[in-house]
This record gives sequence, C-alpha cells and structure tokens, in this order.
Amino acid sequence: MRKFILIWFGQLVSTIGTYMTDFALTLWAWEITHSATALALMGFFSQLLRIPVNLLSGIIVDNINRKFLMILGDVFSAFFTIIIGFLFITNNLQIWHLYLIASLNGIFGEIQRLAYQTSVTLIVPKSEYTRVNSLNSSVHYGSAIFAPALAGILFPLINLSGILVIDFITFLIALFTLFIINIPQPAKNDYPKENITITNKLTFGFRYVWKNRYLWNTLILSAIFWFLHDLGASVDEAMILARSNDNSQVLGLILSSAGIGGVTGAIFLSWWGGTKNRLRGMSWGFMGAGIAKTVFGLGCTPSVWLPAQFCSSLNFPLLGSSETAFWMENVSPEIQGRVFASNNLILQVISAIASLLGGILADRIFEPWMMTDNIFSPLFGTQKGAGMSLLYVLCSVGMFFVGLWGWYSRKRMRN
Repeated sequence: MRKFILIWFGQLVSTIGTYMTDFALTLWAWEITHSATALALMGFFSQLLRIPVNLLSGIIVDNINRKFLMILGDVFSAFFTIIIGFLFITNNLQIWHLYLIASLNGIFGEIQRLAYQTSVTLIVPKSEYTRVNSLNSSVHYGSAIFAPALAGILFPLINLSGILVIDFITFLIALFTLFIINIPQPAKNDYPKENITITNKLTFGFRYVWKNRYLWNTLILSAIFWFLHDLGASVDEAMILARSNDNSQVLGLILSSAGIGGVTGAIFLSWWGGTKNRLRGMSWGFMGAGIAKTVFGLGCTPSVWLPAQFCSSLNFPLLGSSETAFWMENVSPEIQGRVFASNNLILQVISAIASLLGGILADRIFEPWMMTDNIFSPLFGTQKGAGMSLLYVLCSVGMFFVGLWGWYSRKRMRN
C-alpha cells in the first residue's frame, strides 16, 4: 500500500489547491454574471473535450507508460493555472477564458484520471479495492472540507492571484510524489486477437461492455443516476447563492459540510469494507443520496442545508467505491483502459448534456415560472432561487427511484 498512499497523498494536496481555485473562480463568475447558466457552462465546458478524447484515451493508457501520463496531466494543469493568474493580474480575465481553459484542461485531466484509476489495480491487492476506492473518495471530500474554508479566509488577504500561487505549489507536491515511486505497467497482451483496425480499437470497449449484459445493464443504471445528479448539481451553487443573498460564507460552509460527510463516509467504509454485492452497495448509495438531496432542495436556510448536505455526502463513498470496484473486478487489467474509457465517454456525454440543460432550464423555465403563484409555491416560495430548488428536488427524487430500481432488479441484471 506504500505506493498507493504516496500517490494518494500527492493527489489530495493537489486537489485541495484546485478546489480553492474553483471556489474563488465560482465567486468571481457569480459576481460578474449572477447567472445559473454561466456557472453551469463551466461544468459543461470542462466535459466538452473529454468526450472526443475518451475515444483515444483508453488506447493511450493501455499502451503508454501510465506514470508519464499522470505527470503530464499535472504539468498541464499547472500551466493552465499560470495562464489564469496572468490574465487576472493584467485585468484581462473574462468568463470565456474560464470556459476555454476548462475545456483544454479536461483533455489532459481525463487521461491522467484514467491512468491513475487503471494503475490502482496493479499496486493494491484485489481484497483492498473497496477500501482503496473509499480513500480515493476522501481525496474529493477531504479537499472539500479545507479548500472552501481556506479560500474564504485567504481570498480577502491575498486575492485570486495568491490562491493561484498556492494551487501551483500543490501541483509541484503532486509531481514530486509521482517522480519518486515506480508504477508497474500491465503485461502486454494481444487480447483480443481480432482487435486490429482503428475502428476495432476505438470501439473495443463499447463492444466488450455490450456483449456482457451484466456490465451493460449496470452502466445504464449508473448513467441514469449520474444524469439526474449532474442536472441538479449544475444549479446547486447558484441556488445557494440566490437563496442566501449571495452569501459566500454560507456556500463555503455547505461545501465544507459535504467534505465532512464524504470523509466520514469514507472512513466508515474503510473500516467496514463495503458490501460483497457491489450492485447492492450502489443501490443503497443511490437511494440515500436521493433522500438527503431532496431534503436539501426543500430547504432554504443553512440549518437545513448543512445537515442535509452532510447526510448526502455520506452516501457517495459507498456508491462510488462500489461502482468502481464492480468494474475493477469484472474487467481484466490489460483492457481496463479501453473499457473504462468507453464507460467514461458515455457518462461524460450524459454529464455534459445535464450541465448544459441545467442552467437553461433554471434561467428560462423554472425560475420565471416560480416567480408566479402555482401549485409548488407553498413548498418552494416565489423568491429568487425557488425555480432552481424545484428542479433540484425533481432530480433528487429521480435519483432515489433509480436506486430503488437497482435494488429490486439487481439479480435480473445478470440476464
């Protein structure tokens, strides 16, 4: 586990820096636009170029040194951080710059993420997959605890440029941890023998999953859940800012609450080890997240948001670790790059569509509609942010029913 822990630590430090920058840029973008669409588009553009890249990323990861690819991802992320800092210092930073950089960063970030994910199976025993994936979840949630709080404290003192400097330093730490360890490569394999033409190479992952109905049915279940999740998530920050009178401290507290819940869930999962039936673990997580997010969307004060966000995040280490462990156990290491990339491509198309729709639905349909009295007004009100809350709750209820569907059909999904 020593190699994994070193890589994990580097990614944790780097992610804290990245989340500090993301938090500061979100506040900056909301200040100049006050638009849910503008914030949602940041998520959309971060996914945009990941989609075509995924057609090749599996082949790249299965054939090029994975350590090199992980280093390359950090190098480019640091480079893009420098560009944002330069534009800000020279008073030239505009919202479209963030869209462009998010798109370009997505290319290298996707390859790096896939290289990291497929390396885990080569450096830890199979019995530790769930625990390792729960630790990976804690990278996200642990960063979510500290990053908003640190950014909120430091932003008035050192401004965006200072936070970008911190972000750059964290990239250097991540690079150092990668340089000092050896990451093994999978054994070269010609599997499958017919995989010769470019078309076969590009479509191998899709064909492999399609032929295995168990894998395909699980992917469909995940795709529906993540579409609903990302559709709601695309408006959640704008919803909070709108309903809290642009209170950045409230947003920071909620993000930190999410981090605390996620880390708590990851610690518990590391101790427990998760369910042996991965679909059961996914379904439990889907339903739990759906219930907690429904409560979150119905609330309009921190006294509701904070505990609901904590309870929501408790579920994601379980559902995420169960989902990742499922694919690790059912796909051989030498083809994981291509298969995982195909899955990621499908999920990223879903996520991009959800991110694009979220802001448009909120600004053009739900928000104007909820400004007038209707059947939902007694529950959500008619003030700014009510429409986004309704959209968020509808997505959350859908997430619960996806989990319920997975729970009742988990045995039939093999057929």
